[in-house]
Amino acid sequence: MTNSDAPLMLSISGMRGLVGKSLTPPVAARFGAAFGSWLWASRRPGNDAAAAPVVALGRDSRRSGPMIEAAVASGLASVGCKVIRVGILSTPGVAIAADHLEADGGMVITASHNPFPWNGIKPLRHDGVAPPPDESAEIIRRFHDDDFKYAGVGDLIAYKDFPAGDKHHVDRVLELVDADLIKSASLSAVVDSVHGAGGDEARHLLHALNIKLHHLYAEPTGDFPHTPEPTRDNLIELSEQTAGLGADVGFAQDPDADRLAIVDENGTYIGEEYTLALCALHKLGQGEAVAANLSTSRMVDDIAAGVGGKVIRTPVGEANVTAGMRANGATLGGEGNGGIIDNRVSQVRDSIIGMAYVLELIAARKQNLSAIVAGIPAYAIVKKKADVDPAVLKTMPEKMTAAFADQKIDLQDGVRVDWEDKWVHVRPSNTEPIIRIIAEAGEVEEAEALIAQVREVLALA
Repeated sequence: MTNSDAPLMLSISGMRGLVGKSLTPPVAARFGAAFGSWLWASRRPGNDAAAAPVVALGRDSRRSGPMIEAAVASGLASVGCKVIRVGILSTPGVAIAADHLEADGGMVITASHNPFPWNGIKPLRHDGVAPPPDESAEIIRRFHDDDFKYAGVGDLIAYKDFPAGDKHHVDRVLELVDADLIKSASLSAVVDSVHGAGGDEARHLLHALNIKLHHLYAEPTGDFPHTPEPTRDNLIELSEQTAGLGADVGFAQDPDADRLAIVDENGTYIGEEYTLALCALHKLGQGEAVAANLSTSRMVDDIAAGVGGKVIRTPVGEANVTAGMRANGATLGGEGNGGIIDNRVSQVRDSIIGMAYVLELIAARKQNLSAIVAGIPAYAIVKKKADVDPAVLKTMPEKMTAAFADQKIDLQDGVRVDWEDKWVHVRPSNTEPIIRIIAEAGEVEEAEALIAQVREVLALA
């Protein structure tokens, strides 16, 4: 039984719920069975369609992780899947392990940045991509309809373990940077891994690059020392330690290590929006494309224009970003929440490749990070969220389109309205029962005024 008053989020981002209320072992097992059943018809090319689908199963460090992992493994096995457990590993690490194992899919037990009471289940296809909307809808339908066939006892397969996922992840990242250049710069860094899943991968990367590392909350205990979302208010200690130790940069991961926030050498929180901007500044070339979702800062547009590149705008969600990357031949993409995607590593957001590129940027330019950031056109971006009645969501596109009829409107994902020098984006969250309103302009007051205008149009409290 689940608590009907507790939210259970099912979306392109998978499943998230409150442990012991909306997310229980029976719920997790059903979702595992639904995904496993879907895999029987959605196999890695070249794999035997009659053989059991292979699934790489990993988790972040939350206390509820072993329980939910066991339930998901049971659900997968119950429909005849072969489960390979990769242990505590970042979300990109699980995607890379699945590729290395030639698995048909992967599942990650994580609620990303959500606080302690939450956990979730994130499915991945054989290519490491989170299933796009049509495939996600089919998995969710199977879950709701109990549309799966349990295997007979003779078709059940014992679990296997694969403990080397962190090494494969770091090795793949190191292939894409000039390690000797970074080593020669004698850099130092402070990393806050929030007792999540990414500490080992971060440490292995930075040691391989001869970075002097001061590591905060490295152990994957799941006991978050602060609210785990890597925002300014939650990273005061990282800022103080980076400045106090004279480090060149501070990095913050979220619990499943797919997001990266950055602090400069002065302890100034640069934030998550700059993660993609800095990587694009370093890697984007003439004629190349970078994909970014509709809620991501226009800094990336300025950077692309400066080198003769282009920006592909997509709906929010890494599956949408990677689809835009594939359609336009882009190797780099990301989201304004600190998520960097380089599809030569994996097709999910990856804090490890973000760290590597920022370190390489500092080494190549021989500048302090603050000076590099000062060279990027700056904007004020304000992000708000609000509880919302479902009825408001149904009328939102019509009301927004009528209110801002004279401006450029994008309806790919909620509603985004663009002026020449500012924009606002309003959309329902994929991971929480809320509506998100994000605005960017030249000044904070102007961005906040846009959000206030949207609240008035939608009659939000």
